[in-house]
Amino acid sequence: MFMGNTPFITVRASRPLSEIEFCAWVAQAVPGDRLEYHRGFLVLDIFPVFSGLSEAARAELSRLGLRAFWAAEQGLVHLVQERLGPDQFAYIAVARPKPKAAAASLSELLLAEQEAA
Repeated sequence: MFMGNTPFITVRASRPLSEIEFCAWVAQAVPGDRLEYHRGFLVLDIFPVFSGLSEAARAELSRLGLRAFWAAEQGLVHLVQERLGPDQFAYIAVARPKPKAAAASLSELLLAEQEAA
């Protein structure tokens, strides 16, 4: 199938996303869907000395970043960054086709991870 001039549309959350909301998006996303899950400088935004976020917000952002990386390792998303300016990036997850070898649902994968921990 030729994509031609089909624009890539990235959905940007109107507020900070939680890890659970990210997982819900991954579960329902179709290949090519794009989600901006954070805007800023993730590594600095979770570090207490540099971040203006509360401890709870930093903890949630850290969980979100780890879950995004986990989803990429599972072959569920590609992770990309778009530089917006100095020390400012859009962190984007792009949905991949669901792995055929993985018959398990996302919730089953998450449960298996929790049991292994």
